[in-house]
Amino acid sequence: MRLPYTPNPPTSASPTDAAILARIQERRHPRPLQPLDLTLLHAPAVADGWNSFLGAIRTRTSIPDDLREIAISRIAVVNRAWYEWGHHAPLATKAGVSDQGMAVVKREEALDLSSSSQIHAGLNEKQWVVLCYTDEMTRNVNVKDETFARLRGLFDEKEVVEITATVACYNCVSRFLVALDGEFFFPPLFVLLLKPRFTSCFAWAMWLSGASLPMSGFQFMGLRTDQSSR
Repeated sequence: MRLPYTPNPPTSASPTDAAILARIQERRHPRPLQPLDLTLLHAPAVADGWNSFLGAIRTRTSIPDDLREIAISRIAVVNRAWYEWGHHAPLATKAGVSDQGMAVVKREEALDLSSSSQIHAGLNEKQWVVLCYTDEMTRNVNVKDETFARLRGLFDEKEVVEITATVACYNCVSRFLVALDGEFFFPPLFVLLLKPRFTSCFAWAMWLSGASLPMSGFQFMGLRTDQSSR
């Protein structure tokens, strides 16, 4: 990581900062503070807003787990945020996305709703439309009218807002961490890191061996794949 972490446990300069820390610890419980928290806590007010927003996106929307996790995993691929893939691809698999479907999620080229059904084999209609919507939002910001119309035909207003907010939120996460996590550029490993099962096994193997690695995707990919670090 390009910035040092705050002490763990962090020291609070004021009662306000102490209250912020307590809220973040409450959301993480029973897990400890994550490296992301220890970076954000350099700016407590930002950390507080981040904690509230991410908490709502992660735990208080009506989006099914499979749709949320394939959207986040797609953002990871497009933005080359491998730590994010390491957390969320296993969650997508756990939510029922098949290996064939995950192969579509990790395609490097831009996705297009008009592609033949063979291109998105392994994904149902909702998964495929959310994936394409995510891809367009992440790559282009602008979304084609045709893509939005397909999304709107499958989801109500609340769900559209929640899906859009999730994609926007995790683009924020990936851009923040990719910018600050400057040491994590190991191109030969990129293809392997796109494999959810390899990711989990690799993280465990590195931890068990006591290997020292830069604070980057490897540590964020983490020793816990049943819950997100965000």
